[in-house]
Amino acid sequence: MMIKNIDQTEKFKKVMGNYPTGVTVVTTKDRNGTPVGLTVNSFASVSLAPLLISWCIDKSASSFDVFNTTNQFAVHILASEQEDLCHLFACKGADRFNQCEWTTSELQLPIIKDVFAVLQCNVFQRVEAGDHQLLIGKVEHIDKAEKEPLLYHRRKVGSIPSDFYSNNI
Repeated sequence: MMIKNIDQTEKFKKVMGNYPTGVTVVTTKDRNGTPVGLTVNSFASVSLAPLLISWCIDKSASSFDVFNTTNQFAVHILASEQEDLCHLFACKGADRFNQCEWTTSELQLPIIKDVFAVLQCNVFQRVEAGDHQLLIGKVEHIDKAEKEPLLYHRRKVGSIPSDFYSNNI
């Protein structure tokens, strides 16, 4: 019986790792006002009325307690040239905010500069989901630049292939 579960887990990882997604960095501040952030690719739109988005955080993540208690966060959709930020916010123990340009928004959220888009959100709902927690955010403010987004596929990140649009209707 256990072999089947391991097989299913490995198949699941292969399927989901082969599903292209965008790359985001989600940020907030802890109770002391220190900025916190992590790389996330489990980002999705949820609703247009009201504007809702969702993302998931592993309960074993070092920043889980901060995101579990915050009332707001910002989702940064990284631009195609920001692979370094993807890796910076994915690695453990890095002094992330001293290695990138950022500012504090009017909503008092840490905002990384020069990304494709930023959605500043208030927490709308939290949902327990196995070893993760799903955070649903009500979008309060949106900024978008004229850039291409960064993509994640097969454990690699990169830009949209230049011939993508010419080969599709």
